[in-house]
Amino acid sequence: MTLFIASMGVFFGLWSGSIAIIFDGFFSAVDASTSLLSLLVVRLLMAEGSRRFQYGYWHIEPMVLALSGSITMLLCLYAFFNALTTFMAGGHKPDLDWAIVYTVLISCIAFGMFLYLRRVNRRLNSGFLNLDSRSWLMSALIAFSLLIAFGVAWLMTGTRFEHLTPYVDSVTLMVLSLCLLVVPGKIVFQAIKEVFLVSPDDLSQQVQDVMTATVARHQLASYNSYVAKVGRALFIEIIIIVPPDFRLDGIATLDAIREEIRKALGDAGPERWLTIAFTGDRRWL
Repeated sequence: MTLFIASMGVFFGLWSGSIAIIFDGFFSAVDASTSLLSLLVVRLLMAEGSRRFQYGYWHIEPMVLALSGSITMLLCLYAFFNALTTFMAGGHKPDLDWAIVYTVLISCIAFGMFLYLRRVNRRLNSGFLNLDSRSWLMSALIAFSLLIAFGVAWLMTGTRFEHLTPYVDSVTLMVLSLCLLVVPGKIVFQAIKEVFLVSPDDLSQQVQDVMTATVARHQLASYNSYVAKVGRALFIEIIIIVPPDFRLDGIATLDAIREEIRKALGDAGPERWLTIAFTGDRRWL
């Protein structure tokens, strides 16, 4: 359906002469290609690690998000400056009848896909489907905003404001491209943080709260913790300093503390790598 909308956008954009519709078609085409890439990444994420990738393939997800988000940002910036150039050249008036037909059709299809995916995802509870349904809602809002803009231009035809209609297409595209620029910008920023292993503040604070209570409860000497989030994978490493007079009745004592920490952190599923080590030598911190 995304490929269908992309081809329709390019066709109707060229037919009506609207650069805003052409941009909408190319935006859908980029969305389709990134969706296909995401499907391939999902298959990798479901696979077990290999000898070369012993931690799995979680690190590929933020790299793909950063790539696709950067491409979308470049597309939005190009569309903005292209629209600005057209505006400064005096604009142009597209075939409003065909433009309105396109926006009505795409608005209905995109909103219908949003409702369909939301209904399906109530049963599947998939993060990717949730993201995809929001993408369809965004497409519906884009098409509806284009419909309003072309509708206003159509109503101005034959009035004293008709001289402004050549600028509607360019102004609409400038506003649209700047608004859409925010969405991939946030995705790229978050993905880059994960690629560079920037520790999430909320996860780091949760680990510190749990460990502070654990150290006090079991009269341990100290600890150090290291956390990172890569895609959906959470990496938590905790090194605990055991005092010389710590009563150790066997390895089961340490395993019990490990289990206590694991339960306090909550069960994050197979995406979480949790390592808890004990030592009496501070150099191991």
